[in-house]
Amino acid sequence: MDKKEKIEMIAMVANDVNRAFCEGIGDPVPAAWEEASEEIKESSRNGVAFVLDNPDVSPEQSHENWMKFKTEHGWKYGPVKDEKKKEHPDLVPYDELPKNQKAKDFIFRAVVKSMWKGL
Repeated sequence: MDKKEKIEMIAMVANDVNRAFCEGIGDPVPAAWEEASEEIKESSRNGVAFVLDNPDVSPEQSHENWMKFKTEHGWKYGPVKDEKKKEHPDLVPYDELPKNQKAKDFIFRAVVKSMWKGL
C-alpha cells in the first residue's frame, strides 16, 4: 500500500471515529465517508497528511490547518454547521473552542498516528 492509499484509509477511519464521537456528545453526526462530499473527504485527507508531515504537531496547529483549508474553500464562521452556506461554528481560534470540540483535534491526531504505525 502506498502513502496515498494509507492516507485515504486513515482519513476514512478518522471520519468514522469523528462520527461516533459526535453521536456520543450529541452533536450533529457528519455523513459517512461514502456519502461525504469530495471537499469534506479532501479536508480529512489534508488533515491526515498534515499530521504525518508534522509528527510533533499540536492540536492547536492541527486546528489551524483545518481552518486554513476551510477558509481557502470558501467557508466562514456560522453558529450552526451548514454545508450549503459553507458555515461552521468551529471556525474560531482554538482557545475559543468548547472543550468537547478541542477533543476532536486530540482524537484525530491519535487516530492518524496510531493507524500510521499499524499500516
